[in-house]
Amino acid sequence: MFWDKAAAFYDLFETLYNRKVYQNLGKRVAEEVEKDDIVLECACGTGAISKYIAPKCRQLIATDLSKGMLKQASKNCRRYDNVKIRRADMTRLKCQAHRFDKVVAGNVIHLLESPHTVIKELERVCKPGGKIIIPTYINMSDARNKKAVRLLEVLGVKFKRQFDMDSYRSFFVDAGYQDVEYSIVYGRMSCAIAIITKK
Repeated sequence: MFWDKAAAFYDLFETLYNRKVYQNLGKRVAEEVEKDDIVLECACGTGAISKYIAPKCRQLIATDLSKGMLKQASKNCRRYDNVKIRRADMTRLKCQAHRFDKVVAGNVIHLLESPHTVIKELERVCKPGGKIIIPTYINMSDARNKKAVRLLEVLGVKFKRQFDMDSYRSFFVDAGYQDVEYSIVYGRMSCAIAIITKK
């Protein structure tokens, strides 16, 4: 699996290429988290966002499919005793409905075959009144970013779609979500954060 191989150098690559976003995204996501929250993070990768969520919540369950990424996430979150690292498939979460106050899935939507189905699964496990937080790189407006995407594809990343801000908004409208809040963490490859409050 590409992500197992990439895990050891992923943080370094992101820091060198996109430092401002990589360092500030977790801080921005953590602003949505409250101290009594139980949080599920899907596609946690190396724990780049997890390490900012952990000190803000009661409990964080950080999940990924890649064992290599989970190993790195364990290292990045080892000082937090409220974090559980688990292997999980976000398309079929093995947990009860309405369990989590916040559900986070960072920088993964563009890699999924059926992203709308996955969002419904994230919504299923989120409590009514809770938030589904979905950050995603928006990278179609800059030629440098297109080159970076092509390089990642050569290395083995399989992009199913790419977004700019307009197409990211349309993506959620097409999925049936009208009242989505958006914010952007700006940088070399900016990241749009979509926040859905579950009714």
